[in-house]
Amino acid sequence: MCAEVYRVGEPYELTGHRLVFTSWFYVRQGSFDWVDGQGNRVSVNGDQGPLDAELRTRDHPAGIKLTVRPAIRSGPLFPFEGHEWEKNGINIGTMLQENNRYRAWGNTSRGSSLSKLKSSYLIYFESEDGMNWVRPNCGIVAYNGNTNNNLVHGPDTGFTGTVFVDPNSEEERYKYVCEESLSLEEYRQYASRWPQDVESIAKRSDRMIVGIRGAVSGDGLRWKFIEEPLCVTHADTQVTGYYDARLGKFVLYSRGWSSAPQAEAYADDAYGEMFVHARRSINRTVSGDFRHFPLPEIIVEPSATMKPNEVFYTNCYTTIPGAPDHRLMFPTVWQLGGGDHTHLMLYSSRNGLNWSPVSHDPVFRTADFGAWDGGCLFASPNLLELPNGDFALPYTGWNVPHKYPRVNAQRNVGYAIWPKGRMVAVEAEGKGEFATTAIVPPGAKLRINAVTTRGGSIRIEAADVDGNPLPGREFAEAVPLVGDHHRTLVTWRNHGDMGIAPGQAVMLRFRMDAASIYGLEFKA
Repeated sequence: MCAEVYRVGEPYELTGHRLVFTSWFYVRQGSFDWVDGQGNRVSVNGDQGPLDAELRTRDHPAGIKLTVRPAIRSGPLFPFEGHEWEKNGINIGTMLQENNRYRAWGNTSRGSSLSKLKSSYLIYFESEDGMNWVRPNCGIVAYNGNTNNNLVHGPDTGFTGTVFVDPNSEEERYKYVCEESLSLEEYRQYASRWPQDVESIAKRSDRMIVGIRGAVSGDGLRWKFIEEPLCVTHADTQVTGYYDARLGKFVLYSRGWSSAPQAEAYADDAYGEMFVHARRSINRTVSGDFRHFPLPEIIVEPSATMKPNEVFYTNCYTTIPGAPDHRLMFPTVWQLGGGDHTHLMLYSSRNGLNWSPVSHDPVFRTADFGAWDGGCLFASPNLLELPNGDFALPYTGWNVPHKYPRVNAQRNVGYAIWPKGRMVAVEAEGKGEFATTAIVPPGAKLRINAVTTRGGSIRIEAADVDGNPLPGREFAEAVPLVGDHHRTLVTWRNHGDMGIAPGQAVMLRFRMDAASIYGLEFKA
């Protein structure tokens, strides 16, 4: 029996209803031919002289660039209500949207003086609109004999974790991952069972051994924590994860350390397990079993365009709302020295493995000192879509710099907001054009998120998988778009859809003049 062939190439089937250009992946690079006087293709093999062949191009992008819009700030989102477990504010690990409900998980405050309540218990919030949050009475954790609070049992780690959804399981629909410190005995037991999956960098000393803890839940409130670490690696601070439907596996991202092999002569030296000068980076590990993950590999390192004293601190893996195949990271970049600063960058990936910056400039900065978030900030999953179409990225802001003494520091949660979901644009300052790759959309109706100047315009042509314009959807039939368009239906003179059948591929061509396109939506 022949093995199944792994096919690659167009057309690509969208896993959501939205297409956003956070990279050039869905933009055709164009093609060309050298032809002779009769129009015959003579590329490479022809014997024409230097001026005897003519270049003919097809679907070449021209006059366009990707432009990242900075976010605006909103918050704080959680007014203090006097609860002991919120003594120094709130730290959110995850926000996610399920149907018409927004949910959030965080951890109890540093500086809490509770005598019977561990500081690692989770706090839970809900919202109908993503802006106005309530503290539901979960009825799970008793405090002073009363369970009417928003506390739920969390891991005994003291670190803020993140939550993601596993669509394949009802009993373990919600997965939780976080950093944890291991005892020397736990480390030895793990190493004896998984000797190939233990790295020395995870064990800085017998007093500091780090791994990743996991938990599962059917409702996101009642958690069962997995006894053995998922992985033993120095996953300091934020750990994120998701289920990759294409791989059929779980993917975790964590702290990495960009370093080289140590000189053999110093292997037994007291500094043998120190990595003070290793640069923080981002790791990835993949497993089909949520109970165990192999050693992670570095996938994102500080780039040459970053400052020499800048490192990645947290990764903040997420996706575009309505487009789970559009993977993003909003890593917090920490600048050591020079003020102990933080800011957010934007990275993009088509497969979760290969990442590149969408821009080398920050998309969001720490506020001026004196503001509630004027010390430092750290983004958390997920990028949300609010009812009005705004994209909102949650972050925890502190009123002091990252390495300032933090026990009595204040913190709260805010949003980095891109109004109308306008985060990254294909922009033409003058005339521009491009074509998409062939895609299989979930519907034949096309809506657009775009802006033009008063004298600008956008015209769209729909073509089949071979690039042939579909009847009635040619540029000549397109109704031009002028002005501000958010979720606007694209139409042609006599048609309100792209003219394709369910499951049929389409290629879209754009002619732009002083315009920015932020995204496309497809509906049946």
